[in-house]
Amino acid sequence: MVAVIGILAIIAFLMVVLEEVIHINKAKSTLFIGTLCWILAYVFPIHGVPAHEISKQLNENLLEIATLWLFLMSAMTFVAYLNSKGFISSLVQRLLPGELHERTLMVLLGCFAFIFSSFADNVTATLVSLAVITSLKIEARKRLKYATLIIFAVNSGGVSLITGDVTTLMIFLAGKVSIPNLLLLVGPSLCGVIVLAAMMSVRMRGRVSFSAETKPIEKTDIIISIIFLATILSTLLLNAFFQVPPVLTFMFGLSCMFLVAQYLLRKTDRSILNYIREIEFDTLLFFVGILLIVGILKEIKLLDYLTSLYDFMPVEYANFLLGISSALIDNVPLTAAVLKANVEMNMASWLSMTYATGVGGSMLVIGSAAGIIAMSKVKELNFISYLSMFGYLLVAYSVGYWLSYFLAVRML
Repeated sequence: MVAVIGILAIIAFLMVVLEEVIHINKAKSTLFIGTLCWILAYVFPIHGVPAHEISKQLNENLLEIATLWLFLMSAMTFVAYLNSKGFISSLVQRLLPGELHERTLMVLLGCFAFIFSSFADNVTATLVSLAVITSLKIEARKRLKYATLIIFAVNSGGVSLITGDVTTLMIFLAGKVSIPNLLLLVGPSLCGVIVLAAMMSVRMRGRVSFSAETKPIEKTDIIISIIFLATILSTLLLNAFFQVPPVLTFMFGLSCMFLVAQYLLRKTDRSILNYIREIEFDTLLFFVGILLIVGILKEIKLLDYLTSLYDFMPVEYANFLLGISSALIDNVPLTAAVLKANVEMNMASWLSMTYATGVGGSMLVIGSAAGIIAMSKVKELNFISYLSMFGYLLVAYSVGYWLSYFLAVRML
């Protein structure tokens, strides 16, 4: 049965990687195989483990999954509301001047995608950032460079805050890093983005113009955005000083949003609760399925083989390669596997791993949600054209990774 579950897990991971080829949503495949593996563990007990012990193992896994799921649901509801009301795009339009140098736009776009993805999910941050360049009349090669920078910046921006990247949240919830520790990644991550922007803007000498049209911003949307920012700040401070679980603070913030919106939207027909339906539940179900698979692999001891990479080389080099491999293998199962395998690392190594799994998927366009979204929005962007940027991306990733590691070693 161990072999059967192992084979099913491999099939699930292959279906995730080949999602664009087989046209089967990864949420469907992982949820099916994840639940099937646990059912098989009950029907055909491994090593004679009784049902009550399997139930105990399952409940521990479900508690971890529920904590992650509820946090993401709360954060995504805020973003779904603000995005559907056009608040985010309107704000971006107001911040942009009428005309910019191409190099200046490269730096500003990278910084904006970096900052915005720290607070919003990667899909929303990518879509908003791409909206800036898709309407510009520029050469195909330049648009490709802008899109590449957005993908890298979006993935880089989330690694230093638990609200910005799922793998960062997973490592934090496992107790491997603290919020003050994660803030050490801000500088190295931003340096990687700036290095990439500088390399790709060397031959850019033109200027770009933007539309002067701006959409009005409603008072209700401003209030909701303030509640969102207050929730993020409260989550960081309450956890740092009082160890309040982030999921509790974010659900409290969500309840505040519901109560305030109930009053503000009393004269309209739409309930604020309707925006929960706009959340990408396929993403949330994917996390449930993949974590169920990784959980059962831990219980049957197959994750112990993952630590062999760390037996052959120093931890910092193993983490570096692990990050690059996340361009082919989804970073969520990779991170979950390392956490479940109980690999021994110091704080500096956990921080560098946080950076690696968050940013390493940028190496290939299929390695992150941001890359997949960008391919559907920018016609010049495909697997081969993005591969031509691999050298730039590898340099930027290496700069960010080693800066994060050496800074953590020095400061901790």
